[in-house]
Amino acid sequence: METTFIEDEFDAVVIGAGHAGCEAALALARTGMKTALTTINLDNIAFMPCNPSIGGTAKGHLVRELDALGGEMGINADKAMMQIKMLNRGKGAAVQSLRSQEDKRLYHSLMKQTLENTDGLYILQCEVTDILVENGEVTGVETSFGSILKCKAVVIATGVYLNSRIVAGEWEQNMGPSGFAPATKLTDSLIRLGFKVRRFKTGTPARIDRRSVDFSKLEIQNGETEIYPFSFMTDKIPEKQEPCYIAYTNETTHKIIRDNLDRSPLYNGSILSTGPRYCPSIETKVMRFADKERHQLFLEPEGYDTNEIYVQGMSTSLPHDVQKSMYRSIIGLERCRIMRYAYAIEYDCIDSLDLKPSLAFKAIPSIFTAGQINGTSGYEEAAAQGLMAGINASLYLRKKEPLVLKRDEAYVGVLIDDLVTKGTNEPYRMMTSRAEYRIFLRQDNADSRLTEKGRAAGLVKDDRYAKYLERQEKIAELNKKAAVKIPAAECGEFVKNYGFGEVTAPLSPIDMVKRNIPLKDICEKFGLFNDYPYDILERVETDAKYEGYLKKGREQIEKAQKLEEKALPNDIDYQKIKGLRLEAQEKLNAIRPENLGQASRISGVSPADVAVLMVYLASRKEKKDD
Repeated sequence: METTFIEDEFDAVVIGAGHAGCEAALALARTGMKTALTTINLDNIAFMPCNPSIGGTAKGHLVRELDALGGEMGINADKAMMQIKMLNRGKGAAVQSLRSQEDKRLYHSLMKQTLENTDGLYILQCEVTDILVENGEVTGVETSFGSILKCKAVVIATGVYLNSRIVAGEWEQNMGPSGFAPATKLTDSLIRLGFKVRRFKTGTPARIDRRSVDFSKLEIQNGETEIYPFSFMTDKIPEKQEPCYIAYTNETTHKIIRDNLDRSPLYNGSILSTGPRYCPSIETKVMRFADKERHQLFLEPEGYDTNEIYVQGMSTSLPHDVQKSMYRSIIGLERCRIMRYAYAIEYDCIDSLDLKPSLAFKAIPSIFTAGQINGTSGYEEAAAQGLMAGINASLYLRKKEPLVLKRDEAYVGVLIDDLVTKGTNEPYRMMTSRAEYRIFLRQDNADSRLTEKGRAAGLVKDDRYAKYLERQEKIAELNKKAAVKIPAAECGEFVKNYGFGEVTAPLSPIDMVKRNIPLKDICEKFGLFNDYPYDILERVETDAKYEGYLKKGREQIEKAQKLEEKALPNDIDYQKIKGLRLEAQEKLNAIRPENLGQASRISGVSPADVAVLMVYLASRKEKKDD
């Protein structure tokens, strides 16, 4: 279509208004950039096409971190919360993660209101079909209407909408999630610009009518009230919360699935793209874990104003008739009515190895990408990338150095480093096991780690910063009070009740915590610290309990930091460095790591290759000095 007019001029355009796009647009606008946020449909702003929840294992960490940096997801999740709980309560603090059920329509509505009322942010319903570039720099984007939005930077956050295809059994249709329209033109533009494009897939389970479920046959799951929220700006969580329920598949369910595998697109060749390993379909679970007699399912409400129930754990692309039999084979769901059938969705995404650690495209540094287009899965992973892409696009426009979080600083840093250094051949999901320094990267200390960085980038405003300083002051104050010794005569019998021997010297509450005595019990016994909130008490207790491990961890971080400090010039031709193995030469030339630390984490680069690079850098420095 022939271009008809210039729509407007902006500093930046964000393509896509999912969880990544919302965070990117807000970060840009809040740091003073005139920003356009485009979306095919205003109704899919911050839409939750899959589970109606925020957080989860490691994902809760991401939400707390992006909140500490000045992001919006945590604030919005707290406002739309129906239930919250801490996963992995029985394990160490490093792997405990917040997870909340959300009213998905309210979440969308609140985020849309926030976007609409943000100064410098303009929302436009349109499909972006082309990114315009001249002399290696972005000049604007073109829409399907033929209009042009002029700009100097672009953030691509298209989610699963690029050439998306929905599949359920023999039925298929080119469309986005939940019947939204797909984006059919932009992929061609990305290929012309030099992006390597590939095909991933994900899926979603059915939604069933609450009135057709026999909850008396299911296990109830209630939320928690003694718990901190996602956002450091939220004062409290709702006391009244909606319950969730647990159900189980059985041998009848599994037989229905096995008998119809020939009609499953995942097994009959209809779908060839790569799906998420850590969120498999029910067909995959039944076949991969054939020895399991049952699989756990979670029934989660989708909102206060709807009867739709999300059946987590039963994602499938089987035909509708098979789905109906399969769901009704489950105890408690014998008469369930399906309101929305399950489906699989295929979509285009890019190779994340084409990106810099700032999430800028290596070939055109004024293009940034975030979310599922980078090969990730999950709302939280998308939002975290969106925030960082937005911050770095703003810093780029302001001619400042990018904000790159290291692996010892944030889960967000681990996520992005994995993407740009190791790449991913399947939809990437954040897990606590991916973070080697996870004992430092707890949810409770996210503000201490990151708020100053968000402030320096211009995103943390005065109200948040004042709250952060107040919290740090309370933590320091409580640490000081908790170090005051209690005479042995007063605490001896109390400590002995926990299995310890005779107490002959005074002990402080911190000393007792180090003996694994809960701080809550100490406070009740000695009438201490009643004026401190739950989250401050937990933070001080956790720091005390893990003090020895934290000390050892810092030594490891300092050792690794030496490699991070050795920069690798961008003009190196690794094929000319003698001693590097062929695979290392190819990987290093393709990825162009920024330092030795990043080089050491590339798959195919061995410790011996790193040693060769160290010798090369030393000899290069000597030649330069001469």
